[in-house]
Amino acid sequence: MMTYLFAFGTRPEAIKLAPLIRELSSRPDVRVKTLITAQHREMLDQVLELFEIKPDFDLDLMRSNQSLEDLTARIIESVSEVIAREKPDAIVLQGDTTTTFVTALAAFYQQVKVIHVEAGLRTGRKYAPFPEEINRRLTGVLTDLHFPPTERAAEALRRENVPADRIFTVGNTVIDALLWVIEKSRAQHDEIAKRFPMIPLDGRMLLVTGHRRENFGQGFRNICHALRTIAESNPDLTIVYPVHLNPNVQKPVQTILSGLANVHLIEPQDYLSFVWLLDRCYLVLTDSGGVQEEAPTLGRPVLVMREITERPEAVEEGVAELVGTDAELIVSSVQKLLDDAAEYEKMSRAHNPYGDGTSARQIADILTAKM
Repeated sequence: MMTYLFAFGTRPEAIKLAPLIRELSSRPDVRVKTLITAQHREMLDQVLELFEIKPDFDLDLMRSNQSLEDLTARIIESVSEVIAREKPDAIVLQGDTTTTFVTALAAFYQQVKVIHVEAGLRTGRKYAPFPEEINRRLTGVLTDLHFPPTERAAEALRRENVPADRIFTVGNTVIDALLWVIEKSRAQHDEIAKRFPMIPLDGRMLLVTGHRRENFGQGFRNICHALRTIAESNPDLTIVYPVHLNPNVQKPVQTILSGLANVHLIEPQDYLSFVWLLDRCYLVLTDSGGVQEEAPTLGRPVLVMREITERPEAVEEGVAELVGTDAELIVSSVQKLLDDAAEYEKMSRAHNPYGDGTSARQIADILTAKM
């Protein structure tokens, strides 16, 4: 009996690992254990409930405004104790969080195999995004089986001398999760709509998300000033912004955007509600990696508030555009999509380069053959 220990700490990791947890749990001769660091407590708990995941180990390591140094130290000590006690055959990790990198290091110290889902994403810039770029590079060095979502990500691993027989291009499990949740959200449309009475049934809505550490400070102030200009120039446009709990985000957002009639600053939403908003919106303004992958499936144009992205496939396909944190560029890019129907139609064609919803099954099949 093979034992896989899934370790994760944030909402995006939970969303992207949930389909694989479900798939492997259904297989004979497989034991699945889950460990959460709760790097993001409130937002993580919502996803666990939605996907009916009951962690076997909850380390509860979240602290208010914690430093990366403190978080790293707590994760390595706490996770190492669980690995030593449980002795899993392999650790399954996702993406580029501090939980992912530090758990990979803890597994290496105890000579436990590491499986990396969403491997190979790179910008080539040490501090963009920070600390995610280095987290994923270091995780890659420690990984035994790599599951990149795209051929570009696979090629990045090959350039880093990862043996070809350890790389398996499978798409992104986030599409598996999205397709499952979108059915639930549409089935519960009327009930969920009652939570958002400020969204008109027939008007256009701009959905905004933002949380990237490298945008803290002037970057977020620029974003907020751009949103204010957009709101004032388009009084018929509804702007919905679930504001991240981090005080580095909360302060500029509340200071600059409070009081505008068509800007609705709401609490971070559970994933079911967020998918409903994504399905309902006209376009998306985000610095999130996951949203860059999800929105194209629903045919929603994505403007990415980053200077560079490790997910360039959507940009190359024409369904996403990099706008950085330059206020003028953000305003002009949003306005173009609001005013130019042909430009909107070109970006909204529903083609997603990140998968077809079968990634979890592909990974489980490969693990069955290789482990």
